[in-house]
Amino acid sequence: MAATTLDRPVPALDRRGGTVTGTGTLLRFMLRRDRIRLPAWALGLTLLMTYFATALETIVKSPEDLEGLTAFSGSPAGALFGGPGFGFDDLTIERFLAGQYGLYVALGAGLMGLLTVVRHTRVEERSGRAELVRANVVGRYAQLTATLVLTAGMAVLVALLIAGTMAGRGYDTGGSLLFGASVGAVALAFAGVAALTVQLSEYPRAASGAAGALLGAAFVLRGLGDVAAVQGSGPAWLSWLSPLGWSQQTAPYVHDRWWPLAVSLAFAATTAAAGYALSTRRDFGAGLVPPRPGPPRAAAWLDSPLALAFRLHRASLLGWSAALLVAGLAYGWFTQPLLDGFADAPEDMVAVLGGAEHLLDGFLGMMGLTMALAVGVYAVLAVQALRAEETDGRTESVLATAVSRGAWIGGHAVVAAVAVPWLLLVAGIGMGVGAAVSTGDPGLIGDLVLGHVAHSPAVWLVLAAAVVLYAAAPRALPVIWAVLGYALIVGYFAPILEIPDGAVRLSPFEHVGEYPLDDISVTAVVALTVIAVAMARAAVAVFRRRDLAGGA
Repeated sequence: MAATTLDRPVPALDRRGGTVTGTGTLLRFMLRRDRIRLPAWALGLTLLMTYFATALETIVKSPEDLEGLTAFSGSPAGALFGGPGFGFDDLTIERFLAGQYGLYVALGAGLMGLLTVVRHTRVEERSGRAELVRANVVGRYAQLTATLVLTAGMAVLVALLIAGTMAGRGYDTGGSLLFGASVGAVALAFAGVAALTVQLSEYPRAASGAAGALLGAAFVLRGLGDVAAVQGSGPAWLSWLSPLGWSQQTAPYVHDRWWPLAVSLAFAATTAAAGYALSTRRDFGAGLVPPRPGPPRAAAWLDSPLALAFRLHRASLLGWSAALLVAGLAYGWFTQPLLDGFADAPEDMVAVLGGAEHLLDGFLGMMGLTMALAVGVYAVLAVQALRAEETDGRTESVLATAVSRGAWIGGHAVVAAVAVPWLLLVAGIGMGVGAAVSTGDPGLIGDLVLGHVAHSPAVWLVLAAAVVLYAAAPRALPVIWAVLGYALIVGYFAPILEIPDGAVRLSPFEHVGEYPLDDISVTAVVALTVIAVAMARAAVAVFRRRDLAGGA
């Protein structure tokens, strides 16, 4: 009798789990799944850079305009939010784009890299699809290899598109290629980080959260190091602990140094290799850090949908609280050095932060906006967790009991809504304590706490919009990231890019006011809160009418 495929022995290397057999097939499957997501990431990051370039070319009409940009971007505040400012003593538009706005494109590339790896590895294991795939003749490393190849391809595509865009505008070709490569290198670095974190926990949220926390830490370390470098004193070496810092050290259009990218590639290779090694030390579907076994009986307080929602969000909330507290302390600690750096700054630059008399208030108000945007990220991730609960089948199990749909989605929304002012409070306390120690003024603690918490209605509006998208069309939920991205561009760059007031007011974060520089608008607080509540109620009504794991 002829042997069938099942009768054939599996190659020895497959049994040892040391091959990459099936990588090509898995890669084709991934490309098929990401046929919309891949071009969306690549074109989105390219269009963001195109917008920055077009806006600057529109508003910069003379050398005097460039000098005004130099005044702010070459300051400690510019270093904190942009970079070390290479070549700003002889500024050109392309140098400003790469040195100030390039950081935010690189941040997007880092998110692209880590989310892609988690999506095609840990999420696949959690859903059970990877187990079906591994039942075939597929090497142990095939899934991770195909994922890293896909992510590397996305990084190269983004690098080439950005380089082509910059070169097409008449900027130096060599510098454009280096700038594009520096953005792609960040994607590779955090793809390696994610390849490592997905081995640690069996939960996709924990893996992406850990990688995202490292991306945030890289941003903070780079900012502190760059401020020290601009001031000529302090721990400037901190920038060299950050993959974002490595890309910025290439200094496109100035020094055109390619060698820092070797550090990024070595880091990506090392972390990916560690991910491969750790993948052989865990069971399929499990993590190296096992989940803590729960008690045999549920606690008495876990008797409601609201309590269950809190239990599910608790770990994430604790992690975000710790991260925002540390970030607030770090940024607050640099308050006085930043003020000292503005001592001899031109009036145009000082005016961006409220003028010489209100410089401290302007900086603290901007930091409140920064933390509010960060908490907005938490709010969106909290809603995405609902989507994961649904697609993994756990929502259906809960709703099979006496829990109503409204109670389930409402419980999660309430927990996330309460978490928003809590996280802003923690960030405000951290920032206030750091600023008080730095300046010797303990009264700043109260101002910063109030200024941070006042942004809660704006974040609630983002949260409510995310809940509406999830309730009505879950597949469209990623659209909400565009709202946060727009708010970031408007909040940081509206004065420089001369964005019209009408367009600025489209951001939900531009209505309450940046206290203590601006008075808090009670009208805006009430209006945003009412709108957010109305949107949340509408989301509950829509969710009651749609099928699970689908859209209305």
